[in-house]
Amino acid sequence: MKQVELVDALAEMADLLEQAAAGEEIVISRDGAPVVKLSPCAQPTTGERRPGALKGKIWMADDFDELPEDIQRAFDGEDP
Repeated sequence: MKQVELVDALAEMADLLEQAAAGEEIVISRDGAPVVKLSPCAQPTTGERRPGALKGKIWMADDFDELPEDIQRAFDGEDP
């Protein structure tokens, strides 16, 4: 993480924005105390969906469909 004094940041703002857009975090300070941090924004999603993009990354536990007994009784109205 790079730290830059405010007066220097004002003079080189265009370069700092390019660095931040490239992924570097930059802290702008005033009198040595951190004030703000420049960091890249999240990339916007294109809205395109790709079937199978998460294949192998998502799984369900073997007991996914089974409720614990106390919760099942509550659904059945047996427990107050």
